[in-house]
Amino acid sequence: MNIETYPDLIRAANMQAEPQRLLFVFASAQLPESPTADQILQFERGEGGTLSPVLCVDKLPSEVGDFSALVVESERTGIHWDVAFVSSMGGRGGLPSNSDEAEQPLKMMMEQIQAGMISQFLALDRSGEIIQLY
Repeated sequence: MNIETYPDLIRAANMQAEPQRLLFVFASAQLPESPTADQILQFERGEGGTLSPVLCVDKLPSEVGDFSALVVESERTGIHWDVAFVSSMGGRGGLPSNSDEAEQPLKMMMEQIQAGMISQFLALDRSGEIIQLY
């Protein structure tokens, strides 16, 4: 199944043989240290910059069927973010993984995002649209 929309992601998660837990890492766009004039101009156009993880959460697909509900929940933290990265982890024996089991994979996701290794994650903007980052 091609995942082209957030609802596609939820459908794909629900179609897996084992129950899935979705892992979300929210990142904020920032200018790099000592930016050049070109980097500043690109950033002001919404291009370039760096993405720094600022928030993470794990959820069952049934808890986040609507992306806007996840955005509202994230806004309650008071932490601004620009991009949400998503991954998933499967359960075992017909039971989903729990939040304790998601802690280490979420930490690893955050480290990978900080290192710029984002190709294995789905990226969403604040409206829930899938975006391509280069």
